[in-house]
Amino acid sequence: MPDKSTDDPGMPARPVSAAAKRTRDENRGGDGRGGDGRGDDGRGEDHHGDDYHSELPPHTIDNLAASLPESLSVPVAVPAAPRRAVAGSGRSHAGSRADTAMQTTRVVSTPATHTVEISTPAPARAARASSAVESLSKTDAATTVRRDRTRSDSSTAPESASMLTSDRLLAVNRKTRKPPRGTWPEFVYMMTLHLVNLGDSAKVQAYKEMDERIRRQFEGGTRFVPILTRKGGVGKTTVTTLLGMALADARDDRIIAIDANPDRGTLSERVSKQTRSTVRDVVSKAASIGNFTDFSSLVSRDETRLDILASDTDPLLSEAFDENDYNVVADLAARYYSIALTDCGTGIVHSVMRATLQRADSIVIVSGGSVDEARLASETLTWLEANGYGDLVSNAVVALNTATQGTNLVRLEEIESHFRSRVREIVRIPYDPQLAAGSVVSYKDLKPITRLAARTLAELVVEGLPADRSL
Repeated sequence: MPDKSTDDPGMPARPVSAAAKRTRDENRGGDGRGGDGRGDDGRGEDHHGDDYHSELPPHTIDNLAASLPESLSVPVAVPAAPRRAVAGSGRSHAGSRADTAMQTTRVVSTPATHTVEISTPAPARAARASSAVESLSKTDAATTVRRDRTRSDSSTAPESASMLTSDRLLAVNRKTRKPPRGTWPEFVYMMTLHLVNLGDSAKVQAYKEMDERIRRQFEGGTRFVPILTRKGGVGKTTVTTLLGMALADARDDRIIAIDANPDRGTLSERVSKQTRSTVRDVVSKAASIGNFTDFSSLVSRDETRLDILASDTDPLLSEAFDENDYNVVADLAARYYSIALTDCGTGIVHSVMRATLQRADSIVIVSGGSVDEARLASETLTWLEANGYGDLVSNAVVALNTATQGTNLVRLEEIESHFRSRVREIVRIPYDPQLAAGSVVSYKDLKPITRLAARTLAELVVEGLPADRSL
């Protein structure tokens, strides 16, 4: 019978062998309809024309496309191409079916299956919608975390204004980053026309880290630190001056040193005097002092912003400065200062000493480098322990002044070993000509090793002070 799979209906049908016909029927699915989805009538016509025949509603097309992968490999079964019959002895005619059946034919077949790779990029609208949903989710999550963090921070403790530092608020870039400090970093910075910033040297970084420890903030009022020992002439006033200058130079708040020595103290002579007022004037004018300006007119201030309140020059008036007077001065200092140092006298049983120790948060014991000076400093610790100040002793810092006489003949390591068994820390104060002169002290003109010792003492003292008295 004629082959209806010929593309041109006007051409005569080519003869097909029985084997070829059977193969064609198998490729068509065995049901007579073929694998190309034609109807039962075999005409290959779509009864409904170009109508849309999808089982999905139109509005789900984008969702379906968005769910497809970007690359899809699907094996597709393609019907076998029409067999091309090659006659063995000539061309057959349309009407000679008998001759066609008798001719020897050779069937040339092509593969029955092909692999087709289909790329299905997601529609732009679906991609944009997915990106918008993801971005919205991230924004909502970030907002929730930020809101929760703000609520938790505000519920625990509000931040003070001192927390708004430049290091926290300024973005680090080429414009806001500070020039490096240190010999080699500064050299590279200059040679590269400010393009290469290696940062500060290790020495400068250590200096800044010590500054941060000295600048530790306190909550709950002024911290009182008395400097004392039972022997005179070991350098209590010198140590008080160095400690106060180191604290005032590194910290941003106010530091005051009070001369409470009843034996004509000389603390005010270590800085340039700006007033003749003394602790006696503060006591007499206490009722009229209403702000820091009123109080600052009674003190002297040096280049490091250390305020010093002098004692009376008359020994009789100094001796009259008692416990009640000290409490008046301490109460006023507590209004305006964060740390108050007290240069105590040798009279450890004096009433001022009792008021000083009752307010003390930490103490500094000064010892010289001689045998008797070290022994008297140790006896001071013993007296404190025997009178109920054991906590102050265990938290104390010993300043070992090596500028006193006899230091070169004494084994300082043994003195340090003794005090290390009783106190928290020990700091050696080296010899410095400016300190030995007993005159005005210029902090910036001190030897670097002396300034380092003063800063180390300040760091250890601040470390021993309670950060919050309410805890």
